[in-house]
Amino acid sequence: MSADTRPAGWGEVDEPVFSGLTERHRRELHVHCYRMLGSFEDAEDAVQETFLRAWRRRETYAGRSTVRAWLYRIATNTCLDLLAKRRPQPATGGEVPWLQPYPDRLLDELPAGDADEPEAVAVARETIELAYLVAVQHLAPRPRAVLILRDVLGWPARDVAELLGDSVNSVNSALQRARAGMRAHLPAERQDWTGGDEDAGTRELVRRFTDASVAKDVDRLAALLRDDVRCSMPPTPGLQIGRDAVVGDWVADGFPELGRLRAVPTAVNRQPAVAFYLWREGEGAYLPLTLDALRVTDGAITEIVTFHADQFPRLGLPERLPADGTE
Repeated sequence: MSADTRPAGWGEVDEPVFSGLTERHRRELHVHCYRMLGSFEDAEDAVQETFLRAWRRRETYAGRSTVRAWLYRIATNTCLDLLAKRRPQPATGGEVPWLQPYPDRLLDELPAGDADEPEAVAVARETIELAYLVAVQHLAPRPRAVLILRDVLGWPARDVAELLGDSVNSVNSALQRARAGMRAHLPAERQDWTGGDEDAGTRELVRRFTDASVAKDVDRLAALLRDDVRCSMPPTPGLQIGRDAVVGDWVADGFPELGRLRAVPTAVNRQPAVAFYLWREGEGAYLPLTLDALRVTDGAITEIVTFHADQFPRLGLPERLPADGTE
């Protein structure tokens, strides 16, 4: 029996068989919910609710579509329900306070697919990057769902209309509005918001950023930033735009006076990232401080999204670093 074949007596199927047919899709459903919600934790809640609803309503699966498509329908409606309860209004002002990073090591669990498939291409890069996530969170929930289902998953308009209980014309209209909304919140040129494949130049730039940060050398850091660099630190409010504003904020926050730092390279949302640790004398170790996710364009840093230390465990980062540099 194939992975998406409807078994006889689906309504009476036992839990192990049901899990075998559905659990294989958990990671990609989680990524789908993450795009819809912008929060890793909310996506976990949505996926759990999706599987609970699927189990309770398993007799409603009639086999007209694959199990995967059926689960995506449930997951999308679950996200819309959560958005109505938790965040009735979309993000505003270019900030997403609930934004959380998605570790690359978990993205690597996604099933390998044909490079020509929309989902395989999308997951690989631009629609999982933080710039895209921030922009999509500024859309109202239903246009957001339409955009993701149509442009990311490649669903036909009629299937999206059936899922949302709308007409095809309504779906096409919502898609146009969503695309216009995305253009309003993303740089005009695609290469300005997607970093693309990491090359030797990007790796060298990240190394220089890391070294300058550990040295707390503000002048060296400023030289790596593009003039229109953007910097945010969700959930802390405040979006800094422009090199002078970003550097001024660092100085005002006392960055140059921080104690000893160490750094660990990592990757989130298919972007380079650096985890910083601060020496704590009382602990005799370096403890988690912040994580900087970087967007690099044409040899300069164009965006820094800084996340708090509470994200370190999810990212598989060490709880502490010893004084001698060994782990």
